Amino acid sequence: MSFGCHLSASGGYAAMVNTALSIGADTFAFFTRNPRGSQAKKEDPADAQKAMAMLAENHFGPLVAHGAYTMNLCTKTVEARSFAAGILEDDLRRMAALPGNFYNFHPGSHVGQGVDAGIDYIAEALHKALSHDYPVTVLLETMAGKGSEIGGRFEELKAILDAVGSDHLGVCLDTCHVYDGGYDIVKDLDGVLAEFDRIVGLDRLYALHLNDSKNPFASHKDRHECLGQGSLGLETFRKIVNHPALRDKPMILETPNELPGYKKEIEILRKLQS
Repeated sequence: MSFGCHLSASGGYAAMVNTALSIGADTFAFFTRNPRGSQAKKEDPADAQKAMAMLAENHFGPLVAHGAYTMNLCTKTVEARSFAAGILEDDLRRMAALPGNFYNFHPGSHVGQGVDAGIDYIAEALHKALSHDYPVTVLLETMAGKGSEIGGRFEELKAILDAVGSDHLGVCLDTCHVYDGGYDIVKDLDGVLAEFDRIVGLDRLYALHLNDSKNPFASHKDRHECLGQGSLGLETFRKIVNHPALRDKPMILETPNELPGYKKEIEILRKLQS
């Protein structure tokens, strides 16, 4: 099991590895480009090679890169969908510099076109991007079901996986999102995982985002909270980090913290391990 958090990519890959080590992390996440825009840093192959050597030397788990929030593969206009699909392809090409890691993204919002149309658009873009066979596994993030978001139900994720039909596509489970989305991991973690296994398959679950929630169950709000300070509570995270179906996955904190707070939460997670 590996624990980490979102780190700033501004200093490059090797700098992120050093930062992760300084807070006791053995994995981390980073945005592949401006999360609220489309600008990406200039590529640095030497930095990527150095980082890969550091990751191996320090026995890091897989990294979980994150696509931009603005990348909506199922938005309304053809031009906007094409632009988003181009960002996806470019991100996977860039991730080839860090082979064997994960690329996670929010599936998108259908903005009134309907779930089925949205799933079709997402699957089309993924099928094209994955056809390049870059050495990266793409993860669909579970969502809270806010507005016209796709991915708030396990069935929607399964439909995308089936439509794409790639072994390089899986799921990242976000604890705040699934709880806000109506899956009660507080009272029935085993039941939720059994439902996920029945619909999607636990073999397609590759990573987790660990976040408490500022909102009550099934609120469909998606507002993250620090561990133990929200409606999920520390006992839920104790069950998660010790669950036999989950404990081998990289677990990424996305709580409202700076580095000292992330360091403290990583220490908490390690203490929760039995």
